[in-house]
Amino acid sequence: MRTLISRTLVPVFLLLLWPPQPARGQEIADAYREVANRIIDAATGDHDAYARLTELVERFGPRISGSAALERAIDWMVVEMEADGFDNVHTERVMVPHWVRGEESLEMILPWPRDLPMLGLGFSVATPPGGIRGEVLVVNSFEELEARADDAQGRIVLFNVPFTTYGQTVQYRSRGAVAAAQAGAVASLIRSVTPYSQQTPHTGNSSYEDGVPRIPHAAITVEDADLLQRMQERGQRVELHLRMEAQTLPDVPGRNVMAEIRGREFPDEVVVFGGHIDSWDVGQGAMDDAGGVVAAWEAIRIMKELGLQPRRTIRAVGWTSEEQGRTGGREYVTEHEDEYHVLAMESDGGVFKPSGFGFTGSDEAFAMIQEIGTLLERIESGTVTRGGGGADISPLMATGVPGMGLSVDGTKYFWYHHSDADTVDKLDPDEVALCVATMAVMAYVVADMPDRLPR
Repeated sequence: MRTLISRTLVPVFLLLLWPPQPARGQEIADAYREVANRIIDAATGDHDAYARLTELVERFGPRISGSAALERAIDWMVVEMEADGFDNVHTERVMVPHWVRGEESLEMILPWPRDLPMLGLGFSVATPPGGIRGEVLVVNSFEELEARADDAQGRIVLFNVPFTTYGQTVQYRSRGAVAAAQAGAVASLIRSVTPYSQQTPHTGNSSYEDGVPRIPHAAITVEDADLLQRMQERGQRVELHLRMEAQTLPDVPGRNVMAEIRGREFPDEVVVFGGHIDSWDVGQGAMDDAGGVVAAWEAIRIMKELGLQPRRTIRAVGWTSEEQGRTGGREYVTEHEDEYHVLAMESDGGVFKPSGFGFTGSDEAFAMIQEIGTLLERIESGTVTRGGGGADISPLMATGVPGMGLSVDGTKYFWYHHSDADTVDKLDPDEVALCVATMAVMAYVVADMPDRLPR
């Protein structure tokens, strides 16, 4: 009996010790390790991506929707993409908003004269031709403004709200003009939405509501917002003179721009990635978001240089008008609704040191993406977490397409965001190259693996 039991248990015991067969995702990682390393080596072996990014932003400068600078930048991209030998290089027409800043200024009249750095906020109306002169009321929240509504009548309201998170603080930029107007203010100002400042104001979109007077709306620096706060607390009367010539003109034609490596087996299945080619009208839009566009562009250039043609099509896109209404991303879905998109990927957080991706999709797809992420461990950018996407790919994700956003070190992103400080010198050439490598490996493997990424 003892012998029989031992003979029966030995095979079971051996089975328990026997290493399990590789999971489907592990098989994918093993199959693509060599090519992933080749892509990483090519992307990090030079600073070509940084050089191309520098040329783009310094040739054309800021690229606000509806501007000649944006359209010239797109023309240049088409020529350069064709020279790179990509497939299907083209643009697609998009109607875009057209807001023009015009001349603007803000001056403190009392208690002593000072020119205050400022930026009008997107879609703000203008002041009357002679400007608006008024006493300032500084508040720290919407609730404080409501409690002091009687004091706001005929004044310029300043929302001096310190940065906590972008999502929490940006509401004063987007809704501040409405709240101030409802309280009877003649103009509204905000402390710029940033955790750090060296007298740099930050712009961005704002909005109005039907039935509420439209008053001028602008951003001032962190330093000056605190200065005006202290003056008010001391009981000093503060008067400002605001001048703005802003105009919202009729929509004009704009363009998405794109290039492909056509799939060798399933050309009608698409992995799409990129960023937005438009920017605000200050700085260079290098971080936000020319870097994201160039990272995708360079990713497919490296694939082509290495002779890699995946099973499915990979498409790099510069979406237009993300900053002023996200029309490029929405029009892309309309233009490509008959295509099967396997995955959409976006970089719009600055091309700083990457750590991986945030992913939105099925559990099965998430497991596969995590396994592909192990191919990026050597450059410390393979962590894949739940939840990710981006403004330009969100319309595509709404149709059921899995989406992901590049995760980077965002420590300083909002230092420069939407300001004159968003220039290429804020980016590190090695970190830009790591972003290219990270996006290239992920896009290539998803496009080439035998099984389509499940939904």
